[in-house]
Amino acid sequence: MKKAVREVVDWVVIVVVALGISQALRRWVVQPYRIQMSSMETTLYPDDLVMVDKVSYRLHEPHRGDVIIFWPPGITTDDPYIKRVIGLPGETVEARNGMVYVDGVPLNEPYVHGYVMPDFPATSVPQGQLFLMGDNRAVSVDSRSFGTVSTSSIVGRAVFAYWPLNHLVMLKAQTSLAQ
Repeated sequence: MKKAVREVVDWVVIVVVALGISQALRRWVVQPYRIQMSSMETTLYPDDLVMVDKVSYRLHEPHRGDVIIFWPPGITTDDPYIKRVIGLPGETVEARNGMVYVDGVPLNEPYVHGYVMPDFPATSVPQGQLFLMGDNRAVSVDSRSFGTVSTSSIVGRAVFAYWPLNHLVMLKAQTSLAQ
């Protein structure tokens, strides 16, 4: 009988420790996220699952082109947003003649398809803030609507989409300034 009780206790401890490790990893290291909106099409689609890295921005600042999960300013929502980093602190972002410009230099954005960007005025990105836009510019509610986003509101960096299996994609920074 003692052996059976000991076996049950061992299994309970294993399960509790595994659950604790799983929750700690999810809270501080990596977390799955389900895409809720169409603002990142054709890169990501509603109901795609992405893996979010919560560690890298403790080691370095966000890079232009990173796809990030964040809490939007001034919007009450149960779900964080997902957008691409366009402007970094100290830069000025604007759109004219169908192109996005950072500090007067056009962006090379291979992920934006078939949409002519309407002009928007130059926006300076303050320190500790980012200018974010969705890849599907026609429907995206982003920094053009709610302004720049504090880096403190970032949940993490989307690293790859893993579901559905026929839509596996690495989310690398594809944005660059034209040469």
